[in-house]
Amino acid sequence: MELLLWGVLPYVSIALLIAGVCWRARFDRFGWTTHSSQVHESKLLRIGSPLFHFGMAFVVLGHVVGLLIPRSWTDAVGVGDHTYHLVAVSTGAVAGLAAAAGVGLLVWRRFTVPAVRRATLRGDRPMYTFLLGAMALGLAATILNSTGANGDYNYREGISIWFRSLFTFRPDHHLMGAAPLAFQLHVLFGFILFALIPYSRLVHMFSAPVRYLFRPYVVYRRRDPKLAGVREDRRGWERVR
Repeated sequence: MELLLWGVLPYVSIALLIAGVCWRARFDRFGWTTHSSQVHESKLLRIGSPLFHFGMAFVVLGHVVGLLIPRSWTDAVGVGDHTYHLVAVSTGAVAGLAAAAGVGLLVWRRFTVPAVRRATLRGDRPMYTFLLGAMALGLAATILNSTGANGDYNYREGISIWFRSLFTFRPDHHLMGAAPLAFQLHVLFGFILFALIPYSRLVHMFSAPVRYLFRPYVVYRRRDPKLAGVREDRRGWERVR
């Protein structure tokens, strides 16, 4: 079971993510959108959306630092365990609470505002379920670990090493199997969420307005006030027969 969960499932999840994104880009370009419901309700959206997106940006950054940067690197620059965990817990808690509050408000808005509820897609419910579950479990794991409920467990010597071993295609699944249950559930929900991304509105996270930087200039011409209200002869395809 450890091998399946922590040695096979991550690769299956990433394969589904890549295949789904490629399929959407090839066959569903017009469906590649957030399916914004701002036209139905905007007051709650203006609060919840920035909280969620900015909070998640810092949460992802914290995961990248915590999982990809080895302990030896931070020790080499003089950042001790106490300082590292103090900064990680304080900033991670603020970012996590902001993201959780934002997505909670968005979910409450989606299922309490009638017009927004009618615009809910089939894939929204499982997406919100695993998104909220992953965030709640992440916060719970952080709190339990910082209060000593998990003993002296150090995820940088367990989960981080296991995660980096995935890139070498030799996953040390025993390290993840020895992690506390809250961390295991958090990681499990995270990989399931990765697999769901291409088939939900979360696919828009891979969109970037790169072409906007290279688009042609838009030329605006001032209209002659003397010609205001006067229109030239209609072009051929505009004439009424």
